Amino acid sequence: MLLTMGLLTVLYLAFLAVLLSMGVGRMGIILFMGAFIFLQYFFSDKMILSSMGAKIVTESEEPELHQIVSRLCANADLPMPKIAVVRTSMPNAFATGRNQRNAVVAVTTGIMERLNYSELEAVLAHELTHVKNRDMMVMTIATFLSSIAQILVQWAPFLGGGSRDRDSGSNVALLFLVSLVVWIVSFILIRTLSRYREFAADRGAAIITGQPSNLISALKKISGFRVPTEDLRKVDGPVSALFITPAISGSSIMRLFSTHPTLEARIEALQKIEMELEA
Repeated sequence: MLLTMGLLTVLYLAFLAVLLSMGVGRMGIILFMGAFIFLQYFFSDKMILSSMGAKIVTESEEPELHQIVSRLCANADLPMPKIAVVRTSMPNAFATGRNQRNAVVAVTTGIMERLNYSELEAVLAHELTHVKNRDMMVMTIATFLSSIAQILVQWAPFLGGGSRDRDSGSNVALLFLVSLVVWIVSFILIRTLSRYREFAADRGAAIITGQPSNLISALKKISGFRVPTEDLRKVDGPVSALFITPAISGSSIMRLFSTHPTLEARIEALQKIEMELEA
């Protein structure tokens, strides 16, 4: 994870250096980046919950969920997060929120119907580990300049459309090329980082519950579920990276571009942790 974050830092510093060398104002960059990361940091969780149709539930509405999360939080030394439920047949769960005190752990009705008590506990422990490791903040920081590069790629062709200045056209072409390279390379690095964070969350869940086998069982059940088309439309894009298992199966995309490790790799890692705990 440190290596991947280091490579992202080098990439982003080079990107900023190119922007400055092209005459983009330093104050303009600072203000744009500041506004962008402010919106992403403080409002991305609300947008994700809204796009998924997640509803915050009280203890009286979902007493079992609150009981499990409360006990796990005590074990993990975490403040109690808000709990949300998404009404969909897709069995999955995710965590969001900018820090530990503003976290939301969401589960779908599909996962509650499909898993037993111990398996659901293991999945919730996985999501709480994301909260404890501040993964939402880490991924926000990791992705914000990549998002800017993506915006520049989409809008660069229009920036010099009405200009007859050859130098201006060359600058726009260079901006497009540099932004495209930054977007592609950061896209791969961010997904690599995401896979490492998933391994770390699996390990945290195994340690918090003391039963890695429960998470193995849960992963097997929900990874083999065929996602309905209408549910897939809701999670198409970056939201899929938040789930405990990807909405799209690993066979449909290259491993290099996957936000999650393969099921086999996760099970193998959990089995090693189980042997460590038994020893």
